Amino acid sequence: MTGTNGGPDFAGLFRAAGVTGLLHAVDVDTGAEVSCGADEPVVLASVFKIALMVEFFRQADRGLLDPAERVTVMADRHTPGPTGVSAMADDVTVSLRDLAYLMIAVSDNTAADTLAGRVGLAAVNTMLAGFGLDGTWVEHDCAGLFASVVADSGREDMPTDPAVISRLRVLDPARTNRSTPRETAALLAAIWRDEAATPASCAWMRRLLGLQVWPHRLASGFPYDDVAVSGKTGTLPTLRNEAGVVEYPDGGRYAVAVFTRSYGTAQNQPRADAVIGTAARAAVEHLRSPAL
Repeated sequence: MTGTNGGPDFAGLFRAAGVTGLLHAVDVDTGAEVSCGADEPVVLASVFKIALMVEFFRQADRGLLDPAERVTVMADRHTPGPTGVSAMADDVTVSLRDLAYLMIAVSDNTAADTLAGRVGLAAVNTMLAGFGLDGTWVEHDCAGLFASVVADSGREDMPTDPAVISRLRVLDPARTNRSTPRETAALLAAIWRDEAATPASCAWMRRLLGLQVWPHRLASGFPYDDVAVSGKTGTLPTLRNEAGVVEYPDGGRYAVAVFTRSYGTAQNQPRADAVIGTAARAAVEHLRSPAL
């Protein structure tokens, strides 16, 4: 059985892992693509940080901010999160550019919200509209996302109760940070083609995405020393996402966006994580097929 565009059976791969999934993969240079529900709306979760990063560097290009400017993030102003500044006990002084690194490499929520406060979410959405990404919208920063969860669930941590999860607005693309697999891959492709900002800024963004530390999703599908995988994950109850670019030693570059929703509500679901890499590899191998 094949998927959209005559490609692999993505639905079967996702189903075997206990999830539903949507995917879009595109050859950065030729535009060849393979899809599974590429234009369906999806919840971005922390994948929204890619768009925030792009607008941060675009503002730097225009001289609206200095990436080397040092700011102090007060300990009592942290956004909840298990990594980076969010997990630190004391005030932290760091450059704006290094906050961008923490936001991407370890998905630091406090770093993201500090940058969002400087850049402005309205500016992010204006940028997205300017690129023609009309299905992509940043509704709130990380603090706003967590406030919505608390309001809907009545608890401070992420719920696992199916009845509670069913009423979370942050799991509804119409009411939270959203995009489509196609548009998410398109934004990444623009970074790799030096179209999202100046070439120097795009090189910085590629570097930051290449420093992401998580190997268990997209990168798990490409366990080769000569294949580079750069990306950004996103996680919420039942949702596991990753969008990134896979680069081969022969120069092939492929932007891939995978969004999944699990049938179960357990927080630890290694099969759901791994299928992101499995589906991405199937998509890229299809694009690299001489018969395509």
